[in-house]
Amino acid sequence: MNDLYRLLVGLVKADGPMSFARYMELCLGHPRFGYYMTRDPFGQTGDFITAPEISQMFGELVGIWCADTWFKMGSPSPCALVELGPGRGTLMVDALRAICKVPGMAEALSVTLVETSPILRQTQKKALSEAGFTIGWAESVFDLPKTPVLLIANEFLDALPIHQFIRTDKGWHERVIGLDEHDQLCFGLSPEQINGFDKNAPIGSIFEDARISASIIEQVALHLKIYNGAALMVDYGHSKSGFGDTFQAVKAHGFVDPLALPGEADLTTHVDFEGICQIARGSGVAVSGPTTQRDFLLALGLSERASKLAEKGSDEQRLAIRAQFDRLTSTSETGMGKLFKVIAIHHPQLHDLAGF
Repeated sequence: MNDLYRLLVGLVKADGPMSFARYMELCLGHPRFGYYMTRDPFGQTGDFITAPEISQMFGELVGIWCADTWFKMGSPSPCALVELGPGRGTLMVDALRAICKVPGMAEALSVTLVETSPILRQTQKKALSEAGFTIGWAESVFDLPKTPVLLIANEFLDALPIHQFIRTDKGWHERVIGLDEHDQLCFGLSPEQINGFDKNAPIGSIFEDARISASIIEQVALHLKIYNGAALMVDYGHSKSGFGDTFQAVKAHGFVDPLALPGEADLTTHVDFEGICQIARGSGVAVSGPTTQRDFLLALGLSERASKLAEKGSDEQRLAIRAQFDRLTSTSETGMGKLFKVIAIHHPQLHDLAGF
Protein backbone atom coordinates (compact mmCIF):
# COMPACT_ATOMS: atom_id res chain seq x y z
CA MET A 1 0.00 0.00 0.00
CA ASN A 2 1.73 3.16 -1.21
CA ASP A 3 1.15 6.75 -0.05
CA LEU A 4 -1.47 7.49 -2.69
CA TYR A 5 -3.33 4.26 -1.89
CA ARG A 6 -3.56 5.31 1.76
CA LEU A 7 -4.71 8.79 0.73
CA LEU A 8 -7.44 7.31 -1.50
CA VAL A 9 -8.63 4.99 1.24
CA GLY A 10 -8.87 7.98 3.58
CA LEU A 11 -10.86 9.97 1.03
CA VAL A 12 -13.34 7.14 0.47
CA LYS A 13 -13.80 6.69 4.22
CA ALA A 14 -14.42 10.41 4.63
CA ASP A 15 -16.50 11.18 1.53
CA GLY A 16 -17.79 7.84 0.23
CA PRO A 17 -17.02 6.07 -3.07
CA MET A 18 -15.47 8.20 -5.82
CA SER A 19 -16.13 8.33 -9.54
CA PHE A 20 -13.72 6.95 -12.13
CA ALA A 21 -12.97 10.53 -13.15
CA ARG A 22 -11.90 11.49 -9.63
CA TYR A 23 -9.80 8.34 -9.28
CA MET A 24 -8.02 8.94 -12.61
CA GLU A 25 -7.49 12.61 -11.79
CA LEU A 26 -5.78 11.79 -8.49
CA CYS A 27 -3.77 8.83 -9.81
CA LEU A 28 -2.40 10.75 -12.78
CA GLY A 29 -2.27 14.32 -11.54
CA HIS A 30 -1.96 14.47 -7.75
CA PRO A 31 0.71 17.13 -7.11
CA ARG A 32 2.81 14.86 -4.84
CA PHE A 33 1.93 11.31 -5.80
CA GLY A 34 0.44 11.55 -9.31
CA TYR A 35 1.85 9.34 -12.05
CA TYR A 36 2.76 12.16 -14.44
CA MET A 37 3.98 14.41 -11.63
CA THR A 38 6.64 12.03 -10.36
CA ARG A 39 8.29 10.41 -13.38
CA ASP A 40 9.16 10.28 -17.06
CA PRO A 41 7.17 7.20 -18.13
CA PHE A 42 8.18 7.10 -21.81
CA GLY A 43 10.46 4.79 -23.74
CA GLN A 44 11.82 1.27 -23.42
CA THR A 45 12.92 1.85 -19.82
CA GLY A 46 9.56 3.41 -18.87
CA ASP A 47 6.03 2.04 -18.93
CA PHE A 48 5.02 2.60 -22.55
CA ILE A 49 6.36 3.90 -25.85
CA THR A 50 4.65 6.35 -28.20
CA ALA A 51 4.99 6.81 -31.95
CA PRO A 52 7.44 9.75 -31.73
CA GLU A 53 9.72 7.62 -29.54
CA ILE A 54 9.57 4.76 -32.05
CA SER A 55 10.80 6.76 -35.02
CA GLN A 56 11.79 10.30 -36.01
CA MET A 57 9.69 9.76 -39.15
CA PHE A 58 6.46 10.21 -37.19
CA GLY A 59 7.29 13.69 -35.93
CA GLU A 60 8.79 14.73 -39.27
CA LEU A 61 5.59 13.82 -41.10
CA VAL A 62 3.51 15.67 -38.51
CA GLY A 63 5.73 18.68 -39.19
CA ILE A 64 5.10 18.32 -42.93
CA TRP A 65 1.36 18.12 -42.24
CA CYS A 66 1.59 21.34 -40.23
CA ALA A 67 3.47 23.06 -43.05
CA ASP A 68 0.94 22.00 -45.68
CA THR A 69 -1.94 23.10 -43.46
CA TRP A 70 -0.22 26.43 -42.75
CA PHE A 71 -0.06 27.12 -46.50
CA LYS A 72 -3.74 26.23 -46.86
CA MET A 73 -4.54 28.64 -44.01
CA GLY A 74 -2.95 31.43 -46.05
CA SER A 75 0.47 31.32 -44.32
CA PRO A 76 -0.64 33.47 -41.36
CA SER A 77 1.94 35.33 -39.29
CA PRO A 78 1.92 35.16 -36.37
CA CYS A 79 0.73 31.57 -35.96
CA ALA A 80 0.94 29.40 -32.84
CA LEU A 81 2.22 25.83 -33.00
CA VAL A 82 0.77 24.07 -29.95
CA GLU A 83 1.20 20.56 -28.60
CA LEU A 84 -1.02 19.08 -25.90
CA GLY A 85 0.76 16.60 -23.62
CA PRO A 86 4.12 16.78 -25.42
CA GLY A 87 5.83 14.01 -23.44
CA ARG A 88 9.61 14.33 -23.72
CA GLY A 89 9.34 16.89 -26.51
CA THR A 90 10.46 14.31 -29.08
CA LEU A 91 7.61 14.87 -31.51
CA MET A 92 8.06 18.65 -31.41
CA VAL A 93 11.81 18.40 -32.01
CA ASP A 94 11.26 16.26 -35.11
CA ALA A 95 8.34 18.38 -36.36
CA LEU A 96 10.33 21.62 -36.02
CA ARG A 97 13.26 20.10 -37.91
CA ALA A 98 10.93 19.57 -40.88
CA ILE A 99 9.21 22.94 -40.46
CA CYS A 100 12.53 24.81 -40.52
CA LYS A 101 12.97 23.77 -44.16
CA VAL A 102 9.78 25.62 -45.17
CA PRO A 103 10.55 29.19 -46.29
CA GLY A 104 9.00 31.77 -43.97
CA MET A 105 7.23 29.34 -41.65
CA ALA A 106 9.72 29.29 -38.79
CA GLU A 107 9.66 33.09 -38.64
CA ALA A 108 5.85 33.05 -38.41
CA LEU A 109 5.58 30.53 -35.58
CA SER A 110 5.48 30.72 -31.83
CA VAL A 111 5.65 27.39 -29.97
CA THR A 112 3.50 26.57 -26.93
CA LEU A 113 3.53 23.29 -25.01
CA VAL A 114 0.54 22.50 -22.81
CA GLU A 115 2.05 20.51 -19.95
CA THR A 116 1.23 20.21 -16.24
CA SER A 117 4.08 17.90 -15.16
CA PRO A 118 7.12 19.78 -13.79
CA ILE A 119 9.37 16.78 -14.49
CA LEU A 120 8.30 16.55 -18.12
CA ARG A 121 8.58 20.32 -18.56
CA GLN A 122 12.26 20.09 -17.62
CA THR A 123 12.75 17.21 -20.05
CA GLN A 124 11.06 19.21 -22.80
CA LYS A 125 13.22 22.28 -22.11
CA LYS A 126 16.36 20.18 -22.51
CA ALA A 127 15.12 18.45 -25.66
CA LEU A 128 14.14 21.73 -27.34
CA SER A 129 17.06 23.83 -26.13
CA GLU A 130 18.73 23.75 -29.56
CA ALA A 131 15.59 23.81 -31.71
CA GLY A 132 16.03 27.47 -32.56
CA PHE A 133 12.62 28.51 -31.24
CA THR A 134 11.46 30.30 -28.13
CA ILE A 135 9.28 27.79 -26.30
CA GLY A 136 6.41 28.79 -24.02
CA TRP A 137 4.37 26.61 -21.67
CA ALA A 138 0.68 26.72 -20.78
CA GLU A 139 -1.43 24.90 -18.20
CA SER A 140 -4.48 24.21 -20.41
CA VAL A 141 -6.19 24.81 -23.74
CA PHE A 142 -7.85 27.83 -22.16
CA ASP A 143 -4.45 29.57 -22.26
CA LEU A 144 -3.75 29.31 -26.00
CA PRO A 145 -2.32 32.34 -27.83
CA LYS A 146 -5.02 34.46 -29.46
CA THR A 147 -3.72 33.83 -32.98
CA PRO A 148 -4.28 31.23 -35.73
CA VAL A 149 -3.14 27.89 -34.37
CA LEU A 150 -1.74 24.55 -35.51
CA LEU A 151 -2.41 22.15 -32.65
CA ILE A 152 -1.00 18.63 -32.17
CA ALA A 153 -2.37 16.10 -29.68
CA ASN A 154 -0.73 12.66 -29.85
CA GLU A 155 -1.90 10.21 -27.18
CA PHE A 156 -3.39 13.02 -25.13
CA LEU A 157 -7.12 12.33 -25.03
CA ASP A 158 -6.74 8.72 -23.83
CA ALA A 159 -5.39 9.83 -20.44
CA LEU A 160 -8.19 12.29 -19.64
CA PRO A 161 -10.53 11.21 -16.80
CA ILE A 162 -13.85 9.58 -17.68
CA HIS A 163 -17.03 8.51 -15.90
CA GLN A 164 -18.36 4.97 -16.34
CA PHE A 165 -22.00 3.88 -16.14
CA ILE A 166 -23.39 0.32 -16.07
CA ARG A 167 -26.84 -0.87 -17.16
CA THR A 168 -28.32 -3.14 -14.48
CA ASP A 169 -31.74 -4.78 -14.24
CA LYS A 170 -32.79 -1.68 -12.26
CA GLY A 171 -31.44 0.87 -14.75
CA TRP A 172 -28.22 2.81 -15.24
CA HIS A 173 -25.86 3.39 -12.30
CA GLU A 174 -22.49 5.10 -12.11
CA ARG A 175 -19.54 2.79 -11.57
CA VAL A 176 -17.49 3.97 -8.61
CA ILE A 177 -14.42 3.02 -6.60
CA GLY A 178 -14.97 2.26 -2.93
CA LEU A 179 -13.70 -0.09 -0.21
CA ASP A 180 -14.32 -3.76 0.51
CA GLU A 181 -14.61 -5.32 3.99
CA HIS A 182 -10.81 -5.27 4.30
CA ASP A 183 -10.51 -1.56 3.43
CA GLN A 184 -9.07 -2.41 0.02
CA LEU A 185 -10.02 -0.39 -3.05
CA CYS A 186 -12.68 -2.10 -5.14
CA PHE A 187 -15.19 -1.37 -7.90
CA GLY A 188 -18.82 -0.76 -7.03
CA LEU A 189 -22.01 0.94 -8.17
CA SER A 190 -23.66 4.11 -6.95
CA PRO A 191 -27.17 3.37 -5.63
CA GLU A 192 -28.59 6.39 -7.46
CA GLN A 193 -30.26 5.57 -10.76
CA ILE A 194 -29.12 7.72 -13.69
CA ASN A 195 -31.54 8.81 -16.41
CA GLY A 196 -30.73 9.87 -19.94
CA PHE A 197 -28.96 6.75 -21.22
CA ASP A 198 -30.23 4.07 -23.61
CA LYS A 199 -33.02 2.19 -21.81
CA ASN A 200 -32.85 -0.65 -24.34
CA ALA A 201 -29.15 -1.39 -23.86
CA PRO A 202 -28.44 -4.96 -22.76
CA ILE A 203 -27.96 -5.51 -19.02
CA GLY A 204 -24.25 -5.30 -18.23
CA SER A 205 -23.55 -2.67 -20.88
CA ILE A 206 -20.89 -0.14 -19.88
CA PHE A 207 -21.00 3.44 -21.16
CA GLU A 208 -17.92 5.67 -20.87
CA ASP A 209 -18.68 9.37 -20.51
CA ALA A 210 -15.68 11.44 -21.63
CA ARG A 211 -17.10 14.81 -20.57
CA ILE A 212 -13.67 16.28 -19.79
CA SER A 213 -12.47 15.44 -23.31
CA ALA A 214 -15.68 16.99 -24.62
CA SER A 215 -15.00 20.28 -22.84
CA ILE A 216 -11.46 20.39 -24.27
CA ILE A 217 -12.70 19.66 -27.80
CA GLU A 218 -15.30 22.41 -27.44
CA GLN A 219 -12.64 24.90 -26.33
CA VAL A 220 -10.26 23.93 -29.15
CA ALA A 221 -13.11 24.17 -31.66
CA LEU A 222 -14.08 27.62 -30.37
CA HIS A 223 -10.49 28.82 -30.75
CA LEU A 224 -10.22 27.47 -34.30
CA LYS A 225 -13.55 29.00 -35.26
CA ILE A 226 -12.54 32.45 -34.01
CA TYR A 227 -8.85 32.59 -34.94
CA ASN A 228 -8.52 30.01 -37.78
CA GLY A 229 -6.37 26.90 -37.80
CA ALA A 230 -6.46 23.14 -37.35
CA ALA A 231 -5.92 20.53 -34.65
CA LEU A 232 -4.40 17.13 -35.47
CA MET A 233 -5.35 14.42 -32.98
CA VAL A 234 -3.85 10.92 -32.94
CA ASP A 235 -4.86 8.31 -30.37
CA TYR A 236 -5.99 4.75 -29.91
CA GLY A 237 -9.72 4.24 -29.93
CA HIS A 238 -12.77 3.37 -31.99
CA SER A 239 -14.30 5.11 -35.00
CA LYS A 240 -17.87 4.30 -33.93
CA SER A 241 -19.46 5.03 -30.56
CA GLY A 242 -20.59 2.04 -28.54
CA PHE A 243 -20.62 0.30 -25.19
CA GLY A 244 -17.67 -1.37 -23.51
CA ASP A 245 -15.11 -1.14 -20.71
CA THR A 246 -11.81 0.21 -22.08
CA PHE A 247 -10.33 1.36 -18.75
CA GLN A 248 -6.80 -0.03 -18.38
CA ALA A 249 -3.57 0.38 -16.44
CA VAL A 250 -0.11 -0.08 -17.95
CA LYS A 251 3.21 -0.51 -16.13
CA ALA A 252 6.52 -1.71 -17.59
CA HIS A 253 4.85 -2.24 -21.01
CA GLY A 254 2.24 -4.63 -19.59
CA PHE A 255 -1.29 -4.47 -18.24
CA VAL A 256 -1.73 -4.41 -14.46
CA ASP A 257 -4.58 -4.14 -11.95
CA PRO A 258 -5.71 -0.48 -12.13
CA LEU A 259 -6.47 -0.42 -8.39
CA ALA A 260 -3.30 -2.10 -7.13
CA LEU A 261 -0.66 0.61 -7.51
CA PRO A 262 -2.35 4.01 -7.83
CA GLY A 263 0.08 6.64 -9.06
CA GLU A 264 2.56 4.01 -10.28
CA ALA A 265 0.80 2.92 -13.48
CA ASP A 266 -0.59 4.81 -16.45
CA LEU A 267 -4.39 4.87 -16.60
CA THR A 268 -6.09 5.27 -19.98
CA THR A 269 -9.27 4.57 -21.93
CA HIS A 270 -9.96 4.23 -25.64
CA VAL A 271 -11.02 7.42 -27.39
CA ASP A 272 -14.51 7.65 -28.88
CA PHE A 273 -13.70 9.38 -32.17
CA GLU A 274 -17.28 9.45 -33.41
CA GLY A 275 -18.28 11.31 -30.25
CA ILE A 276 -15.41 13.78 -30.65
CA CYS A 277 -16.37 14.47 -34.26
CA GLN A 278 -19.98 15.14 -33.26
CA ILE A 279 -18.90 17.58 -30.56
CA ALA A 280 -16.54 19.41 -32.92
CA ARG A 281 -19.13 19.74 -35.68
CA GLY A 282 -21.71 20.84 -33.14
CA SER A 283 -19.29 23.59 -32.10
CA GLY A 284 -19.24 25.00 -35.62
CA VAL A 285 -16.00 23.64 -37.07
CA ALA A 286 -15.21 21.01 -39.70
CA VAL A 287 -13.68 17.55 -39.20
CA SER A 288 -11.49 15.42 -41.46
CA GLY A 289 -11.32 11.72 -40.65
CA PRO A 290 -11.17 9.56 -38.73
CA THR A 291 -8.66 7.53 -40.66
CA THR A 292 -6.19 4.96 -39.40
CA GLN A 293 -2.66 5.92 -38.43
CA ARG A 294 -1.35 3.60 -41.16
CA ASP A 295 -3.37 5.27 -43.93
CA PHE A 296 -2.56 8.75 -42.62
CA LEU A 297 1.20 8.19 -42.48
CA LEU A 298 1.34 6.43 -45.84
CA ALA A 299 -0.61 9.29 -47.44
CA LEU A 300 1.93 11.75 -46.04
CA GLY A 301 4.85 9.81 -47.56
CA LEU A 302 6.05 7.45 -44.83
CA SER A 303 7.24 4.86 -47.35
CA GLU A 304 9.26 7.42 -49.27
CA ARG A 305 10.78 8.89 -46.11
CA ALA A 306 11.75 5.44 -44.83
CA SER A 307 13.38 4.59 -48.16
CA LYS A 308 15.36 7.82 -48.17
CA LEU A 309 16.64 7.26 -44.65
CA ALA A 310 17.51 3.65 -45.45
CA GLU A 311 19.61 4.70 -48.46
CA LYS A 312 22.01 6.54 -46.17
CA GLY A 313 22.15 3.91 -43.44
CA SER A 314 24.11 0.79 -42.64
CA ASP A 315 22.56 -2.68 -42.87
CA GLU A 316 21.74 -2.50 -39.18
CA GLN A 317 20.14 0.92 -39.57
CA ARG A 318 18.08 -0.25 -42.53
CA LEU A 319 16.73 -3.13 -40.47
CA ALA A 320 15.88 -0.72 -37.65
CA ILE A 321 14.07 1.64 -40.04
CA ARG A 322 12.08 -1.27 -41.44
CA ALA A 323 11.12 -2.36 -37.93
CA GLN A 324 10.03 1.19 -37.08
CA PHE A 325 7.96 1.40 -40.27
CA ASP A 326 6.26 -1.91 -39.49
CA ARG A 327 5.49 -0.90 -35.92
CA LEU A 328 3.92 2.41 -36.94
CA THR A 329 1.76 0.79 -39.64
CA SER A 330 0.94 -2.67 -38.25
CA THR A 331 -2.64 -3.77 -39.03
CA SER A 332 -2.91 -6.48 -36.39
CA GLU A 333 -5.83 -6.07 -33.99
CA THR A 334 -3.58 -4.34 -31.45
CA GLY A 335 -1.16 -2.84 -33.99
CA MET A 336 -0.63 0.92 -34.03
CA GLY A 337 -1.47 1.22 -37.70
CA LYS A 338 -5.01 -0.05 -37.14
CA LEU A 339 -5.80 0.67 -33.48
CA PHE A 340 -4.67 4.30 -33.65
CA LYS A 341 -6.98 6.75 -35.42
CA VAL A 342 -6.33 10.26 -36.73
CA ILE A 343 -8.69 13.21 -37.07
CA ALA A 344 -8.24 16.88 -37.87
CA ILE A 345 -10.57 19.51 -36.42
CA HIS A 346 -10.35 22.69 -38.44
CA HIS A 347 -11.86 25.99 -39.47
CA PRO A 348 -14.82 25.43 -41.84
CA GLN A 349 -13.07 27.23 -44.70
CA LEU A 350 -10.09 24.85 -44.65
CA HIS A 351 -10.40 21.99 -47.14
CA ASP A 352 -8.50 18.96 -48.45
CA LEU A 353 -6.11 18.60 -45.52
CA ALA A 354 -3.23 16.23 -46.19
CA GLY A 355 -3.54 12.63 -45.02
CA PHE A 356 -7.33 12.35 -45.20
